[in-house]
Amino acid sequence: MSQDDRRGAEQGAVGTRRKRGADGGSSELITSGGNTRIADDVVAKIATMAARQVGGVYEMGAGLSRTMGAVRDRLPGVAPDGAQGVAVQVGERQAAVDIDLVVEYGLSIPDLATAVRTNVVNEIEHMCGLEVVEVNITVDDVHMPEEESPEPRAEESRVR
Repeated sequence: MSQDDRRGAEQGAVGTRRKRGADGGSSELITSGGNTRIADDVVAKIATMAARQVGGVYEMGAGLSRTMGAVRDRLPGVAPDGAQGVAVQVGERQAAVDIDLVVEYGLSIPDLATAVRTNVVNEIEHMCGLEVVEVNITVDDVHMPEEESPEPRAEESRVR
């Protein structure tokens, strides 16, 4: 074990604990070197990105949330929701995640759910140091290939 590894292990083993933030919307990692606060929204964004990385996830969010997201995305000056379709509960040392998905037609939903669950757990545990106790996945819809919106054709000019 290198000197840096030993020092990191010692710091992690001595005086490290998680504490719920006073605002109820974040979690703190308390070490002898200082405090780190992780907002619930950060955990939700990490879960969203991890779920989107899995092939076969077409869209995130339930029907109404997807519709509202599409409207919001078209408004000028409004940033897209980075955690659409994801809800998290973050405790002192643990997190629970709920995800709403639309999947591509033809894929095994149980296999896709397992892949999403694994990726979400790995990313949150790696990036936040939280133990993920559950990832609940709801498949709200299946995207059919023929549902693609056709590309708008350029109108031919009537005059030359």
